[in-house]
Amino acid sequence: MDDIFYMRKALEQAKIAFEKDEVPIGAVVVSNGQIIGRACNLTETLNDVTAHAEMQAITAAAGYIGGKYLTDCTLYVTVEPCPMCAGALAWAQISRVVYGAVDEKRGSHHFEGIYHPKTVVVGGVLADECAALVKEFFAKKR
Repeated sequence: MDDIFYMRKALEQAKIAFEKDEVPIGAVVVSNGQIIGRACNLTETLNDVTAHAEMQAITAAAGYIGGKYLTDCTLYVTVEPCPMCAGALAWAQISRVVYGAVDEKRGSHHFEGIYHPKTVVVGGVLADECAALVKEFFAKKR
């Protein structure tokens, strides 16, 4: 599994969000080396606080496989999931979560045991690149 390759695919999604004036977070779900779900943050576009990139990617992947469980799948996301997304990933029973930048304020690392017990979580993949995009977005907002 090439975590850097798939994180770059998630970054492509984050750049789409950036262009839409959304907080630039992107996600892809991978199964057996194939991307089965991809999404970016759509909270502004859909006027929906739950439309995080992870939630959209989970929905796309579940639709692709025709079931709600994402066992044997990996989610790549540019910023550490929030508790809402981590909870959804737990319910989906995803095997791995790989994220880029840490979310110091709202990240799931604040909540011990929030993921499914079998989920492996890996952080820091292309962290600087992922964080730079978010920083650039918010710098433009100020």
